[in-house]
Formats: sequence, structure tokens, C-alpha cells
Amino acid sequence: MDLAPLLAAGVPILGWTTHSTWLARRLATARRDPLTGLLTRDGFTARAERLIRSHPDRVTVLLIDLDDFKTVNDTHGHAAGDTVLSATARRITDWCGTHGLAARLGGDEFAAVVLDSADRLPALYAALHEPVPHGVLLLDVGASVGASHPAALLLTEALSAADRAMYAQKPDGRTSRRR
Repeated sequence: MDLAPLLAAGVPILGWTTHSTWLARRLATARRDPLTGLLTRDGFTARAERLIRSHPDRVTVLLIDLDDFKTVNDTHGHAAGDTVLSATARRITDWCGTHGLAARLGGDEFAAVVLDSADRLPALYAALHEPVPHGVLLLDVGASVGASHPAALLLTEALSAADRAMYAQKPDGRTSRRR
């Protein structure tokens, strides 16, 4: 039996299959934050928009910003800051459960899109204000949370409304963006 025709067809197929698998893994990795495991902005956007379109009357868009996060890094070091970010991600993910999705948009800013969350928001606030264990320390943390219920089916508008609501809650009264 001559294997040459079989090999001629099989080798390219194997190569393309290997390449496709590698590429799919790279794309999935690029859509996840390496520290927290949460979706990145790119990974979050399409899924959040789909959730908003499917359940426009049941969805809440949240923007979450850690309060005085720079102080944690400056006082206790970046490892402590990483611990706080990871703990915050776990708390948001646990709170979302199977009813939504969470993302780390960058730095100390997180977002979530959740179904039927109005009566569960106090539990999120409480979880985000629990001290975070780091070695022998308990790090005091806090977060400002802005929520919006997208009247239009646009994620960008909902995030902007949540951003305004979040900054209105900041402890020091900041209402303007830091950027």
C-alpha cells in the first residue's frame, strides 16, 4: 500500500488542526485577565451585549472601582494589591453566579452584567467591603459600585450611566473621570 497520497493529505490537515487549536487557545487566553481569570474588556463586550439584547428588561450593568487602591499598593506592596484584585474578582464572580458575567476592565476597575440583581446588590456591597487576608494582615478594602438598567440596548451607554452612578458614590465626592 502506497502511503504517499495519504500522507500528502494528512500532514496538511494535521498542521491546520494543530494551528487552529493553538490559535483558539491564544484567543481564549487573550480574553482572560491573567491575574484574576476574569474576562477582559474584549472578552466581556460581546457576551455582555448578547445578554443585554436577550433580556433587556431584566439586566443590570455594574461598574465597580476599588476605593483607595493605590494606598494598598503604596503601603503594603504590589503583592498585596494583587491579592486584593484577586479577592475582588472572586467576590464579584461568586455574587454573579450563573446569573451574569464579570470582567476586569483594567487596573482596579471591574464590570458585571447580571440578571435580576436589584434585591441582591446589598450583598455585593457587603462582600466588596470585607477585609482581604494577606499573610498576617487584614487589608481594609472598599469599592464604589455604579448600576444602570440599559433602556437602550447599547452596552457603552449602560457603562457610561453606571460610571456616573459609581463616581457619585465615591467616598471623597469625586464626580469626574480620572482619565
